[in-house]
Parts: sequence; structure tokens; C-alpha cells
Amino acid sequence: MSHDNEFTGGYYNAVTLYRIGRYFRNIGLRPFSKVFEALTHFLFSSTIPSTCQIGEGTYCSHRGIAVVIHKSSVIGKNCVIGTSVVLGGRNGGAPGGPILGDRVYIGTGAKIIGAITIGNDVKIGANAVVLNDVPDGVTVVGIPAKVISNNE
Repeated sequence: MSHDNEFTGGYYNAVTLYRIGRYFRNIGLRPFSKVFEALTHFLFSSTIPSTCQIGEGTYCSHRGIAVVIHKSSVIGKNCVIGTSVVLGGRNGGAPGGPILGDRVYIGTGAKIIGAITIGNDVKIGANAVVLNDVPDGVTVVGIPAKVISNNE
């Protein structure tokens, strides 16, 4: 993927608007970041707050339709987030959202719930519900998600 500029990475989607909103937040223009959060919701039916952290090269497939990301989630570099993915908090659990490593692939409809850590080079199957930490280099599927293979 070619990187046309710091915001788009060559591909326009919900993360593009997040990056613009995050830029405004970082320079102290929070009202403008809220405008881009609202645009993300209006255009893509997604919630990606400028308070979360998304690494370089990460994008949402199919423009990021219906993606919801917790305000304190941290997403590593070069991840792919499918449609209808939720990275959310858990009532009664530790506060905060999921932390994802680099090169994580999240299939359509997957839910990653709670202040858990997903390792590097992980694949999460479509519609999986991930409730616990996931080590590096594995594939998880199911409800609740379980490791089915090592990606080496």
C-alpha cells in the first residue's frame, strides 16, 4: 500500500477521519476532533473516538462500516479491522479497552471485549468473541474464542 499522506495511507475510510480528528485533538483543537468523530458516525456508522490510539498502516476493510472502538483502546501497526467489529469495555471487568499488537487481522463481526491484550501477528475469525488475552502468532475463533492454530 502506498502512503499518499499521513492521514489516509492511500485508502480513505473511517480511520482516515479518525486520524484527522486525532491530529486536531493533539494540537489542542478538540472541538474539531469532535466534528470528525461525528462525521465518522454519520458516513460510516462507526464510533472511533480520537482518544484511542491507532498505529500506522492500520485500516478498516470496506471503509469501516459499523466499527466501534473503545475510547481507550490501543491498536498496533498494520492491522486490518473488518466490518461490524467491536473493541469494547466490559461491565464489571477492569476499566479500559483492548490493546492490540501489530499485524492483527480481525474478521467481520468479531467482538474483543474488556481490558485484554491481543499479541502480534494474531488472526481473529469472523464473529469470534474474544474475552481473554491472546498470545502472539495464533488464530482464534468461536464464542468464546479459542486458539485453533499457530500461525508460524
